[in-house]
Amino acid sequence: QVQLVESGGGLVQAGGSLRLSCAASGRSFSSVVMGWFRQTPGKERDFVAAISMSSGSTDYAASVRGRFTISRDNAKNAVYLQMNSLKPEDTAIYSCAAKSTRTGLPSRQSEYSYWGQGTQVTVSA
Repeated sequence: QVQLVESGGGLVQAGGSLRLSCAASGRSFSSVVMGWFRQTPGKERDFVAAISMSSGSTDYAASVRGRFTISRDNAKNAVYLQMNSLKPEDTAIYSCAAKSTRTGLPSRQSEYSYWGQGTQVTVSA
């Protein structure tokens, strides 16, 4: 059973920073892609960033590129999302996800098999 647990969400003022963590357990994550998605009420989950746990390759949504950084710690089976220069429109529930794959960095939520419960990020103006 794969478990993903996010932490680090909260309330921050515009221009501030937050660091989200995703702790994974239940299997080896050496050949896995981990992704971050976000969702606001009434909308689909949007892709934020993804990282290959094996190669460290990354991909970002255009809306966060240059402000957010995804990173990994293979020893801890953990993925992080450093969010800087936050804007009110970044307010959402952020969830991490995992997909078993050795190639590519999927950006569609349907491609991911495992999901965490999400953590709320609120950015005030």
